[in-house]
Amino acid sequence: MSTVQDVNPRVRGIRAPVNLQGLAACISEQIAKVMAVCLYPELLKEKSLPLDVRQRAQKLLDMCSGGSVGSYSTTSGGLPQVQKSISEFITRRDGGVPSHPEDIILTTGLQKSLSVFLNLLTSGEGKTQTGVLTPMPCPHTLPMLLDMTGLALVPYRLFEEQGWAVNLDELHRALEAGRVHCEPKAIYISNPGKPTGYVQDRETIEKVIHFAATNGLIILAEEVHQDSVYGQDKEFISYKKVLSEMGKTYAETMELVSFHSISTAHIGEGGLRGGYMEVINIDPAVKKYLTVISSASVLPQLALELSVNPPRPEDSSYNSYTQEIHHIEDTLSQNAKRACEFLNRVEGMSCQPSMAGLFLYPRVHLPPHIVEEAKRLEVKADVLYCQRLLREEGICVGAGCENGQEDKNYHIRLCILTPPSTLEEILARLRSFHHRLLEKLA
Repeated sequence: MSTVQDVNPRVRGIRAPVNLQGLAACISEQIAKVMAVCLYPELLKEKSLPLDVRQRAQKLLDMCSGGSVGSYSTTSGGLPQVQKSISEFITRRDGGVPSHPEDIILTTGLQKSLSVFLNLLTSGEGKTQTGVLTPMPCPHTLPMLLDMTGLALVPYRLFEEQGWAVNLDELHRALEAGRVHCEPKAIYISNPGKPTGYVQDRETIEKVIHFAATNGLIILAEEVHQDSVYGQDKEFISYKKVLSEMGKTYAETMELVSFHSISTAHIGEGGLRGGYMEVINIDPAVKKYLTVISSASVLPQLALELSVNPPRPEDSSYNSYTQEIHHIEDTLSQNAKRACEFLNRVEGMSCQPSMAGLFLYPRVHLPPHIVEEAKRLEVKADVLYCQRLLREEGICVGAGCENGQEDKNYHIRLCILTPPSTLEEILARLRSFHHRLLEKLA
């Protein structure tokens, strides 16, 4: 292709990401000890490393053909031992509800998982085009993926005044509205919600499953923040667990795909790009196709195994591992509470409490001069707000329009996984910046 006009028009027309991160400094990444040993097996002889680290690395290398991470996976769906570890993790998580290794498909991250499955759904044009019911606000990469795969986005609103809860009446409204211009075949669920942090309870999940079953919709359940629930009296319950407890009519027929990723799990290995999907009641021929085109790399598979199979009490690394996990959980919980209280005291801002995940999603009142300047510059007003915040205060946040917010209730996406002292400085700078904007109205 010689010019941009030769590019697939579907790709040219996708929603371009705001890419504020490109204005910020690059993020440094660390590789865990076990992964380092896998990459350089000579470290197996290094006595300064904990014994269980070296034993675990050797076990992982034994999974690989030829004992090397440079080898192909032994099967197209991934390393069988890793699939088995993930299925055992899911079974433990769901209180004994069985998970089967052959239902686990390993991929190079959440976006790859979604892209692969969404491509399977794509068909038709106009009123026969496949549609996906999508929460608003939604994960910020989802609209672009739907565009790229040729699927119609059918929005259903999450109500801020209800803490971003899923509303059954709104699901029915969205479905009927979607049927006017496309053929909805799936519903996308983010639980815990991203970026809202809302955690669905069992009753809500049952209602969503019943709604999907009644209307012939596949459930696509993104559950990547399942390890990060800190809301008081809240717990993560998987869609699969609830489905299994609703009787054979649902458990043996309802099509469900659950997604998870090491990027947002406790180990937080975003750079390795590893993830999996568990496919329930999906046609075997379709499942076979998924295993062929997913093609997970070996290193992310090993990281997945470490994520779902952490050190045990008898391991020498257990204490340091649990201390780190507790520190992360405590930091998230305290930061979420502190930031929400702070933002609700800032003039022109409001924020719903977060129950899980890495983000807060506060509403920001944008003064008229910012809205007018944005029109002149032909950018979204919340994007301009975020750009100026980054340039003037060095704070990088996400614009709500990336999460599908198209109304005049502007929002920003604020990551709270940072040291408390850093968070305090971020909040102070955000308040100072916001007050400067409002002062221009005086």
